[in-house]
Amino acid sequence: MVIAKSWTMVKHFDGAPKPEDFKLIEKELPPLKDGEVLLESVFLSVDPYMRPYSIRMMKEGDVMIGTQVARVIESKNAAFPVGGYLVTNCGWKTHFISDGQGAHLLPPIWPESLPKSLAVGAVGMPGLTAYFGLLEICNPKEGEVVLVNGAAGAVGSVVGQIAKIKGCKVVGSAGSDEKVTFLKEIGFDEAFNYKTVNSLEEALKKASPEGYDCYFENVGGKFADAAIPQMKNFGRISACGAISLYNEAVIPSGPYIQPHIVSKQLRMEGFIVTRWLDRYPEGQKQLLQWVLEGKLKYHEHITNGFENMPAAFIGMLNGENIGKAVIKV
Repeated sequence: MVIAKSWTMVKHFDGAPKPEDFKLIEKELPPLKDGEVLLESVFLSVDPYMRPYSIRMMKEGDVMIGTQVARVIESKNAAFPVGGYLVTNCGWKTHFISDGQGAHLLPPIWPESLPKSLAVGAVGMPGLTAYFGLLEICNPKEGEVVLVNGAAGAVGSVVGQIAKIKGCKVVGSAGSDEKVTFLKEIGFDEAFNYKTVNSLEEALKKASPEGYDCYFENVGGKFADAAIPQMKNFGRISACGAISLYNEAVIPSGPYIQPHIVSKQLRMEGFIVTRWLDRYPEGQKQLLQWVLEGKLKYHEHITNGFENMPAAFIGMLNGENIGKAVIKV
């Protein structure tokens, strides 16, 4: 008999998520059927997308959406042997039964020297988001200037390092002095704390007086209002997220960006990383290689205990993490 624990969303979030918005439930799992596997979560991920996607994908009482690295503890499916590790999108659960659809074994090239939690971090969805979002949309060239906001997070920290690998000057914005120090440690040329500067516009100009060729957008809102006018002609903007606006019931209006996009002939494109689903193996192989070569450094913000998932999620949305926020069961 296996008792599975899961976190459900009691009601849709009104503003910032709160602890009382979640409920921990327990459920006994049935015996396996042919073709099924029993999985035990080892590492679970909390990510910014969960906040807006909860509105689109969930109804009240559903198990919270999310990805985890899970271990096969019983199997009636030859494709998934006991002891194997998979990445799945089965939500905030400690145990669950799967028929294998949508589950992916860790790449066979995965080195034993690397933590498997990277499969939901720098070598997983966040890393792939950085890899494809920067390289396919911004297509940075050697010598260009790349701006990244939310730069100390799971995606932004990888974006900046890939840009450095490609020979660019990289400017990052983050929300604490500790995060700014971290950005300098992983190779950012310039970094500033957006919460303490007197003027965001002046901080951006000081970091790169000549402007920006590429802008990887994770934050939106007032940051974008300040950054877009400082793009160079023919600049490229990769719109990955808008975390500053996720808790807003009504999106506030800001300065109009169209005159800048027209006059500077900018290209701005939003994306969801699953656009490149068929190329994930290519991206993972390259990310793994960079990690092993020491060109791509990773940092994990580990929270111990499944019972602490809501707190970890809320903390991540509040910017408490440096690098990838991960829950270790």
